[in-house]
Amino acid sequence: MANHTAGIGPVDAVITSLAISHSRPGLFDLPTELIDAILSFLTPVELVGLSPVCRTLRDHANNDIHWHQHVLANLPGNAIKSPYPCRTWRDLFIAHNQYWFLTRNKIWFCDRSLAGQMIIVRYDERRGCIEGYQLLATRTRDGSEPWLADPTVHIHYFEPIVKLHLDKVVLQFNVDSLENLMRISLSSPDSKTRPTRRFFPEHSMRSSQGSDPRFSTFVLAKPLPQEDIPSHPDAGAIFPYNMVWPPPTIPATHRVLGHPADIVGQPSYDLITSPRWRPVNRSEVSETTFRIRQWMEWGPPTIGFHIGEECVTYSTLDPSLYTPTPERPWRGIWVGDYSVHGCEFLLINQPDVDEEGYNEPLIRLESETDEDFQSRFLAQKVYRGRLEAIKLTGDPNVRAANTRSWQTT
Repeated sequence: MANHTAGIGPVDAVITSLAISHSRPGLFDLPTELIDAILSFLTPVELVGLSPVCRTLRDHANNDIHWHQHVLANLPGNAIKSPYPCRTWRDLFIAHNQYWFLTRNKIWFCDRSLAGQMIIVRYDERRGCIEGYQLLATRTRDGSEPWLADPTVHIHYFEPIVKLHLDKVVLQFNVDSLENLMRISLSSPDSKTRPTRRFFPEHSMRSSQGSDPRFSTFVLAKPLPQEDIPSHPDAGAIFPYNMVWPPPTIPATHRVLGHPADIVGQPSYDLITSPRWRPVNRSEVSETTFRIRQWMEWGPPTIGFHIGEECVTYSTLDPSLYTPTPERPWRGIWVGDYSVHGCEFLLINQPDVDEEGYNEPLIRLESETDEDFQSRFLAQKVYRGRLEAIKLTGDPNVRAANTRSWQTT
C-alpha cells in the first residue's frame, strides 16, 4: 500500500490522520497525554497553524506545556519559573515573538566605529523584559614584577574584572510595549477592529532610563546571498571590510550588508533602500544579525529633525567558536591587556583540524603510563592546527576591532 503522507509537514500529517476511516482508532482516541507528546515536536509556527483545524486541536495547541517549552528553549541557562507579568507562557512567547533569538544567542558584537562593542542580552524574569548591556573589562591593579627566570624581564600584573555596564541599556523590549498593548486591545472580544497581520522590520525601543535623550529603533537584518560575500577580505577596502558584517575573519552562518564607519555614522539613502538591506517577510530574517538605529531629535516631535544619527550592526558568535573541548582547549572569548589602550576582548579561534585520521579516537596502549598517554594526546590532538586571535573590540591605534591580532600554526 502506498504511503500518501510521505513528504508532508507535521501539521498536514495531523490533519490527514483526522480523515482516516473511523473503523480504526483515530488521533482523538489517544489519551490526552499522548496527543500533547506528539504536538511537543511542533515548532511555534506549526502550533499556530494547527489551531484553526478544530476546537480540540486548538485547545491542545494552546496548552501552556508547549509554550513553556518554547520559551525555555530560547533562554539557555535561565530556567525561569513564571511567565510573569504575562498570564500564560503562550502570552509571554507572543509578547517577545520576534526577539527571542537575542536571548538564545546571548553574545553580540558590533561594527560601531573602529572600536566595536560587545553586549550581553538576557531576560529579566522580575520585569518580563529582554535587555542588553555592554560588556566591559577593567584592570584591578597596575604594576609589574621581575620574572624569576630572567630578572631583566618584567611581567605586568593582569587580573581583569569583567562586568556589565548596567547604568546604560543598549536594547530593551518590554511586555507592555505599545506594539503589544495594541495587539492585545485589537484581539479582545470587545474590539470591533480585526487585527491585521503585517510584518514590520523596524521596531521602536522604549528605554526605562528617562534621562536618555536618544531615540532608538531595532531593525531586523537580511542575510546576503553567498555570491555577494567576498571570499577574501581586501586589506584596502573601506570599513567594514567590503561592506559585509561580520567580517570574513570571523566564521559566521549569515553575513549582512554593512556601511562605512564615518563621522556621521548613518548609512546612505541608497543603501537603506536597497532590497539587500532589510527583510520583507519573516522567512528573510536573519537570527544571527540585527541593527540598532539611534538619534537625537531637535525640536517638537512633529517637525523635529534627527541629529547625531547612527546605525550599528550586531552579529553573534557560534557557541562552537568559544566553547573549549579537550582537543581545542584554548577556544574562548579572552580579555587582552593592551597597556595604555586598556582591556579588549578577543576571540581565540582554534579551528578543527582537517587531516586524515585526526578524528579517529586515540586508543591507549597497554604499555603506556598515564603520563605517556597524556603526552601523546597533547602531541596528536591538541598541539595541531592553527591558533588565531581576532579582536572583537579594539582601539584603532593598536589594531582595529575584528582584525587578527596574531596567528600561529
